[in-house]
Amino acid sequence: MTDRQENLFLVLPGLALLALAFFVPIGQMLVLAFQGPEGFTLQHFARFLGDPFYLGVLWRTVKLSALITLLCLMIGFPLAYIMAHVGPRARLWLVIMVILPLMTSVVIRTFGWMVVLSRSGLIPSTLRDFGLVGRAFSLMHTETAIVIGMVQVLLPFMTLSILGVILRMDPKLEEAARTMGCTFLQTLRTVVLPLATPGIIAGSLLVFTLSASSFVTPNLLGGPRVQVLAASIYRQVTQTLDWNFAAAQAVILFAGVLLVLIPYIRLVRRADG
Repeated sequence: MTDRQENLFLVLPGLALLALAFFVPIGQMLVLAFQGPEGFTLQHFARFLGDPFYLGVLWRTVKLSALITLLCLMIGFPLAYIMAHVGPRARLWLVIMVILPLMTSVVIRTFGWMVVLSRSGLIPSTLRDFGLVGRAFSLMHTETAIVIGMVQVLLPFMTLSILGVILRMDPKLEEAARTMGCTFLQTLRTVVLPLATPGIIAGSLLVFTLSASSFVTPNLLGGPRVQVLAASIYRQVTQTLDWNFAAAQAVILFAGVLLVLIPYIRLVRRADG
């Protein structure tokens, strides 16, 4: 047996598992999405694209995912930069603090945010005490609640992606820029940001795709009034039992994410040469 045959033999179990766990369900979903009473049909897609309600759900999903990604980047980049420039002991504790929420179930964390953001929760109560909002103010079942909860859930993915790139940078590059007269902000803009681009891209892709397909946190914090596409798919499967329409929505979500990510990757590659 040649080396090539041995490598193929070792890879086959993984490929078989991948096919069973990923490609087979995806294929079944595609079949359901294009299946009608008389065979092949596009009526499920036409129903979605012709209904302003579902178009609004799609737009809300993309809009919130983009906003969550931007906020995670604005918080995660400074945090990763600080973690990369502190001592090893302090960095260890900061990494533990960032990773620690991942060790807790997302359901438990979301229920915690429900307590904090509800009408009698800490944030609304504090705002009422300062006279900034009315007595009936509540952040629950709003887009703001979804953004807050999702940023807390997905921030570690952005931070750790950027941290891994910054740690591999040569510190002498920043020192050289400061020696040549650059200020701290100029050094960040001209040296650190360009070199950290791979980590920013990886973190942005992770956060955007995870937030676009997330179900638990948007469903609990947004409720039935603020639906995202993943929650809409779940309701079609469990309540109306319209599996074909749910599969069509899943295909649209998958295609929508690709339409956003592919041009983004190409633009970044072109900017980096």
